[in-house]
Amino acid sequence: MATLAGGEDPSAEVLTEAAAVFGLLASAARLHIMWALSQGESDVTHLADRVGGALPAVSQHLAKLKLAGLVRSRREGRRQVYYVDDPDIVTVVRVMVGQLTARTAPAAARGPVSGMP
Repeated sequence: MATLAGGEDPSAEVLTEAAAVFGLLASAARLHIMWALSQGESDVTHLADRVGGALPAVSQHLAKLKLAGLVRSRREGRRQVYYVDDPDIVTVVRVMVGQLTARTAPAAARGPVSGMP
């Protein structure tokens, strides 16, 4: 992952591109798909089963992610297999989801806050 020297601000172009990527990942469904693909490649049928989405909806999400360059695909016989070809995107997804999971796990283990249902 490239870093800016001396704490320089990123260019407007870079910030615009980053905002577009984060915008795509702001959808819980697309983030779930990216999480699943960060664990390994999959076809649309298995992804739909894993994320609990309808096949057409998952296909549309994959098309958007592919158009943005976040996922790629290859044909295996009659199946289209999707994968994440950018280790930096995998890192971002894993870190964000992992951090949020770690934050919510201790709270869930403690149970409800006193005075709260």
